[in-house]
Amino acid sequence: MQVEIVAMNADFLPPLVEEGIHTYLWDRGKRTSGVIIGDIADGLTRGVESTVKTVSETFFEPVVRLGVTGLSRAGKTVFITSLVANLLNRGRMPALRAAAEGRIEAAWLQPQPDNTVPRFRYEDHLASMTGHEPRWPESTNGISELRLSFRVRPGGLLAGLAGAHTVHLDIVDYPGEWLLDLALLDQSFRQWADASLARHEKRPAMADFLALMRNTDGAEKLDEPTATKLAETFTTGLTALRSAGLSNCTPGRFLLPGDLKGSPVLTFAPLPPGNAPRNSLAREFERRFDAYKREVVRPFFRDHFARIDRQVVLVDMLGAIHAGPAAVEDMRQSLAEILSTFRPGRNDFLRQIFLGRRVEKILFAATKADHLHHTQHPQLTAIARAVLQDAANRADFAGAKTAALAIAALRTTTEDRVEQGGRTLDLVRGKLLDTGRMAAMYPGRLPEDPAKMLHPARSGAEKWLDADYNVAGFAPREVTLKPGDGPPHIRLDRAAEFLIGDRLR
Repeated sequence: MQVEIVAMNADFLPPLVEEGIHTYLWDRGKRTSGVIIGDIADGLTRGVESTVKTVSETFFEPVVRLGVTGLSRAGKTVFITSLVANLLNRGRMPALRAAAEGRIEAAWLQPQPDNTVPRFRYEDHLASMTGHEPRWPESTNGISELRLSFRVRPGGLLAGLAGAHTVHLDIVDYPGEWLLDLALLDQSFRQWADASLARHEKRPAMADFLALMRNTDGAEKLDEPTATKLAETFTTGLTALRSAGLSNCTPGRFLLPGDLKGSPVLTFAPLPPGNAPRNSLAREFERRFDAYKREVVRPFFRDHFARIDRQVVLVDMLGAIHAGPAAVEDMRQSLAEILSTFRPGRNDFLRQIFLGRRVEKILFAATKADHLHHTQHPQLTAIARAVLQDAANRADFAGAKTAALAIAALRTTTEDRVEQGGRTLDLVRGKLLDTGRMAAMYPGRLPEDPAKMLHPARSGAEKWLDADYNVAGFAPREVTLKPGDGPPHIRLDRAAEFLIGDRLR
């Protein structure tokens, strides 16, 4: 079999985050808004149900609710599938202490407790990834859930005093676009519109929308064909931006409309400041924006997000670097908005019962680490950590742990080192996704100092000054799994230990 060596035009590439753990606390303050009697009654009913359920979980079989989401093309489905497979068959999980110490007596899948949420199609996705002709599984565009249960013997001082107990892990899968939408809850239409127009003003993908918007008078009486045209053109621009590797493309349901496609709640767009008389286009867009928050975003927050106590946010850092400085800056801003949506803190006994769950741990995982030789992982880690820290500085956190880690949920490459032109090149070899050919890729050198990437991104540079970054897409490789082994990965065991290791003791 012929293997071609492809040298990327790059001197460095981005580092991921390994083990930087920081502590932050968030107090969002109380929001005042119009409340009707029905909302109060609904809130009281849900509060009673939640309290009863929390007490049951606290005293009997504890439940860890792990939210998994990802920014554009981060590999969310692959992450969940490989995580579950490796928790069921733990031969490749040495960094998960409970597994390494042999304290996990059994692990099994069972029906998730929420009968109204689709089940994550774990078996189908695993068959796609590990079959005779492996392929990437189809992306999920909505919310899904899966329950994985463990029978665990306690460690430490309790090892000889208590028997094995059951711990449930509920994995909640939802699109990253929905997570970014949570920041809209604290924004008015005017605030969102001004921020959107400022963000998209110089982006070519939004040129058609901006031209149409400038030729539209928001003070004129509402005309549905005009409103529809504006919304459709705006959505087309958002779709193009996401395809180009940008992250902050709100409202998220414009990209994943589902059953809401064509509804008034998705038929609005940002408009410039101006008069908004009654029955005007601008006034109606403001009303629809408020309805979007009330009828789409808030139910997701109430029914799913507010019940999560551990969270993974997957980011394709390499893809952003390949797309250029603008994509890295957009990701930095997106992570800042994501951090602002969490209610972090410790889930101690009384807080869980009376105040509801809080997000105790947040892992930002830079995916596709297998696209780089392991000698580049520290740099990739450092870049991801710097992007996360910069975003975290804009939030007020305490009591929750955050970490950044470079991972590959499914390893698709092998490593090699060759001499070429008097230089030693660290390569990764794999099957190219677009051609099916085997290739050895040299992506280039990442900077030791993350500021060499963050500074051009924040200063608005159009391209990298020192090099161009290119990242190949690899297809999953055929593997033969031994009994007791899950799919090959990079640092998935460290991710699991950070997220749930303390609950398996």
